[in-house]
Amino acid sequence: MNYSGVTYRPPFEADSLLLQVTSGCSHNKCAFCTMYDNIPFKISPMEEIKADLQESKGIYGEVSRVFLVNGDPFVLPAARLATIAEMIHATYPEVETISCYASIHNIMNKSVEDLKALRRLKINELNIGVESGLDGVLQQLNKGYTVTDAYEQLGKLHAAGMDYSLNIIIGAAGSDLYHEHARANAQLLNETQPYLLFTGSLRYKRGCALFEAVREGRFVENTLEELLQEELVMLEALNLKNTYFFGSHPSNAISLSGRLPEKQNQMIEKLRQALATLPAQLLGAVPKRGKEGRILQ
Repeated sequence: MNYSGVTYRPPFEADSLLLQVTSGCSHNKCAFCTMYDNIPFKISPMEEIKADLQESKGIYGEVSRVFLVNGDPFVLPAARLATIAEMIHATYPEVETISCYASIHNIMNKSVEDLKALRRLKINELNIGVESGLDGVLQQLNKGYTVTDAYEQLGKLHAAGMDYSLNIIIGAAGSDLYHEHARANAQLLNETQPYLLFTGSLRYKRGCALFEAVREGRFVENTLEELLQEELVMLEALNLKNTYFFGSHPSNAISLSGRLPEKQNQMIEKLRQALATLPAQLLGAVPKRGKEGRILQ
């Protein structure tokens, strides 16, 4: 199997076949990200994809779910994605879902009819790092699109009957705007109704633009209390009809997960208890993180 550099996938794709169709990330400019710094963006040759499918068939036998990698495979033209999906179905007729990372940029180059055709080929449940419902935060993170763009492109997915998960970064607005960020994120989520919500706390490494902004004092990180408060305010404002909340990323101080709205009050109470019981000196500090973003304090 061909994989270029470190291959990333969401935690909930742990049992999926990972099929590389691109290398690197076509945008690769997000202010907080260094994941693909040493991996030039490249489109995998069809012959390579076909060979990987044949090899995987000898290893796995049957596969129900395929996750296309790397950074944003949905950047590929609709016709190429359709051909890849047909190759997958020829190898694995039992496949139920073909998923991948996608960005708002990636959807812009596809019509609703393109998306409907891909949905018929079982391309669905895209994982989209929308990150924030505030234009100023999207600009600071160098995402390259606006909140209006996000609404428009996610609306196209809805029109095509395509499900998607949205990633939200808790703390992405910094210490000064965490309440506003929470409310804006809740509004975005309420109006788009993703099938899954994936939350992680802001983290970054040396070498990215955000690291320099923090070092120079241009960005003030949330304290642990502010991270918990931001997530709490967002959760309290959510009005989701049938969304799975996945808040168990290692970067989060409190692990939360469950179906909304059924588990909403339970998760809210868990955050309130943490805020009431954690030591004041811990709540007032910016969390220190180790490998995988895990909070060390």
